[in-house]
Amino acid sequence: MTAVDTAPDTGSLRAVSSAAGPHRRRAPSWALLWGAVFAMSWGGNQFSPLLLMYENRQHYTPVLVNAFLGVYVLGLAPALLVAGSLSDRHGRKPIMMAGLVSAVIGSGLLAFGGLGPEFLLVGRLFSGATVGVAMAVGNSWIKELSQAPHDPTADRASGARRASLAFTLGSGAGALVAGLIAQWGPIPEILPFLIHIAVTIPFFVIVARAPETSANGGLTGPWWRQLRIPSASHRRFVRVVVVAAPWIFVGAAVGYGYLPTQLRGATGQWGLVFATAATVVALGVSSAFQPLARRIHSATSARGLALMVVLIAAGLVVVIVSILAQSIWLGLAANVIIGFGMGIGLVSGLQEVQTIAGSRDLAGLTGVFYAVAYAGFLAPAVIAAVAVFAPVTAILTVLVGLAVVSWVLVLVSSRKHLPTQ
Repeated sequence: MTAVDTAPDTGSLRAVSSAAGPHRRRAPSWALLWGAVFAMSWGGNQFSPLLLMYENRQHYTPVLVNAFLGVYVLGLAPALLVAGSLSDRHGRKPIMMAGLVSAVIGSGLLAFGGLGPEFLLVGRLFSGATVGVAMAVGNSWIKELSQAPHDPTADRASGARRASLAFTLGSGAGALVAGLIAQWGPIPEILPFLIHIAVTIPFFVIVARAPETSANGGLTGPWWRQLRIPSASHRRFVRVVVVAAPWIFVGAAVGYGYLPTQLRGATGQWGLVFATAATVVALGVSSAFQPLARRIHSATSARGLALMVVLIAAGLVVVIVSILAQSIWLGLAANVIIGFGMGIGLVSGLQEVQTIAGSRDLAGLTGVFYAVAYAGFLAPAVIAAVAVFAPVTAILTVLVGLAVVSWVLVLVSSRKHLPTQ
């Protein structure tokens, strides 16, 4: 599977280079941003397979370790909500540049994580902000560059598909590199983050060359006026998308963030390998399935989001069974199911957003969607805290029940064919 669409791109930028010849074409405009979103997503997820390492080597408590995973949302949500709206007003490029700066700072702080948990906490905040910018601004920019005049050959779903692939493949690559180094490589608490910094730095130049699509497109007056996102009150967004979106990353956080800590007895010294494999399996399946996910999406029935919730619920059921049986293979099977759900949910969610959003608040509504979706990453911290009072499997069973309730609400709301407000 290729990471990007290889169809002819007649709307792409062309270059004349003395070294390459007058007929050599540059990469498509959207591909410049695709790589940047890939690198920024890499930084957001490289920490996930390292949770066991910090718990074992630094002797951090399970609650603190899962707080490292959850604090990411505290950096991500404000960035999602603010960065998209600011880029609608001031242009995509300066906000994406700020996101790249945040990526370098975040990985730099995480590289000093061995000195104390405060470096990990603050580093994760910056990593969250980085992914917030990538999701709200980078995805909107990719979508805008995946249509005329930049790419007149792309279909309506190309922007959502390319953006979601950049996220999932970048997340998977970051987890794979970090996990393999943690298990077998040198200085595992430092090297993964230095590699990410090296991957990120070239994109300062690449993003600077990308064509701007939203310069001076926002409202006049105080900047905070742009934070208002009219389409966020659209009834279909509130009653369908907001209900379904958190389950995308509840599944991810439980499947490859929390589950490895519950299978220590089965994985033994190979815990980091399992954590890495679980992450790569979930994100790999998600990436592979996304090109097909657009065929499932329906603007009237929301069947894509409804199916996603069902798959996440099914994956959580398999997680429960894998914990009870202490089965590595069931754990991987759970992440396969969760990966299918993630792939459908990301593409369907973005297509819903791109249908609902007005011409001036696409990035802002994309940011709201991801903020709601990423709230699911708080699940492991909540589970770890409640696990002091109740069995983990009982807590996960309640979570499955809540997913079923959400599925029913999505079906009921979408069948009303909610009109545009």
